[in-house]
Amino acid sequence: MERSLQPLSAWHPPPDLLGVFTDIDDTLTTDGAITPDALAALGELKAAGLHVIPITGRPVGWSERFAAAWPVDAVVAENGAVALRPPSTEFSDQIGLLRLSDKRKQLSKIYQQDAAVRAANFTAMHAVLERIEREVPQARRAQDSAGRETDIAIDHSEFAHLPQPAIDACVAIMRAAGMSASVSSIHINGWFGAHNKWEGARWIVRELFGSDLAQESARWVYVGDSTNDQIMFEHFEHSVGVANIARFVPQLIHLPRYVTVGERGAGFAEVVRQLLKAGTAQ
Repeated sequence: MERSLQPLSAWHPPPDLLGVFTDIDDTLTTDGAITPDALAALGELKAAGLHVIPITGRPVGWSERFAAAWPVDAVVAENGAVALRPPSTEFSDQIGLLRLSDKRKQLSKIYQQDAAVRAANFTAMHAVLERIEREVPQARRAQDSAGRETDIAIDHSEFAHLPQPAIDACVAIMRAAGMSASVSSIHINGWFGAHNKWEGARWIVRELFGSDLAQESARWVYVGDSTNDQIMFEHFEHSVGVANIARFVPQLIHLPRYVTVGERGAGFAEVVRQLLKAGTAQ
């Protein structure tokens, strides 16, 4: 396949755009924090009447503060397994009557798997996690592991560095145990179940809007930065990689259609400027 990416300047957003899905780490965030321009861009999307749904491999516990504080319809966490929906209180955004802690209490949490399946999977996943830590030199669970309910994560680039052979070994152990596995810009994630970012996106669109994303994917944009985003790049005609995706291009089978000039949060803000400039709205 052609390995080049088109510049974002060549992109023509659809005139009937419904919304934007986006990765979080190294797409919305820079050095672990959302940048002011990326946060402002989220607000501009909502102000334009567009849906905004971050979808991440991060744990649901880690995602709560963002689902409560950001102008989004939902945050889908743990690679599509669980979603957080903020309270539908318009006045809280307009005049700030709710504290962040109150908003967190009102978040709705929904799962793709029932409680019994999650409990059985949790035990089996942690047996695999312990095996990886025993057998793969330097492999250690991610520091956000305490907030995870439906998957496990090994840190390869956030607070630790794993060489590619060690990353491959972790993935192989997960898959040999019957788990799905993916590699983000910072973590190696593993879980039991058929869900992934694409299936998680389809699920949340059914839950929130009662529609079929597979039938209307041409009216959505996806923005990402790494190998665990490639299933989204495959399914979205309007897919964009922020510039730091260059690190992963040799490992990708499915590339985004377009690439930004800016990296991380600056790249996301660039995407939003381009689509708003085009006059895109519902």
